[in-house]
Amino acid sequence: MNLSESKDFLVSSASLKDVRTFSRDVFNKINLPQDQKDELVLAIAEAAQNIVKHGYKGVEETSDRMEIKISLEDSNLEIGFYDKGKAVVPGNVQHRKLDDIKPGGLGTYFIKQIMDNAVFKKDQKGWVNHLVLTKKI
Repeated sequence: MNLSESKDFLVSSASLKDVRTFSRDVFNKINLPQDQKDELVLAIAEAAQNIVKHGYKGVEETSDRMEIKISLEDSNLEIGFYDKGKAVVPGNVQHRKLDDIKPGGLGTYFIKQIMDNAVFKKDQKGWVNHLVLTKKI
């Protein structure tokens, strides 16, 4: 099965529910076990939350948008995130220590556990950041 769907979202905490809904709707078109769909939605939600929290420092008053594109070709799943927030320095992206018990800070850990790869690419379409998550399904 091949598919490609994308949608743009206002960069805000309020949009994160819409991000999860969009992701679930796309994954419901793919014959995957429910637990794998749930994990993929979690990875997407965590990445989108990181864009809002870190790329825009949690600013709620922005008209900026981010785009999420989910593509499946053969068994290769690719999820692209595009935004115009603060430029990401890939070497600075890391999760907190697992033994440091407190809320938050594990989004990148979950993403790395769920996905096969997470890389920042240079985008040619005027976006500042282009994160690509991939997984063989």
